[in-house]
Amino acid sequence: MHSSNIEFFGYFAAILTTAAFLPQLIKTLKTKKAEDVSLVTLIMFLCGVFFWIIYGYKISSLPILIANIITFTLNFLILFSKIYYARK
Repeated sequence: MHSSNIEFFGYFAAILTTAAFLPQLIKTLKTKKAEDVSLVTLIMFLCGVFFWIIYGYKISSLPILIANIITFTLNFLILFSKIYYARK
């Protein structure tokens, strides 16, 4: 398989896995609640995504790098919202 075809799968996977967190973020912001979202899971996931960012950078993989930076940002916003709304 040609390398540009392989890159397509990387970008497609990146779009799907990153977009999967948008509904949770939107729901959290609309309801101003995130008690059903596990704090431990969010923290572990953010750590894992951070390491994916390092890995993507080290191997110069744009799909991995972009997807995980966006995923990190979305999940950080969910984590921030969870903490913020829990204090109210």
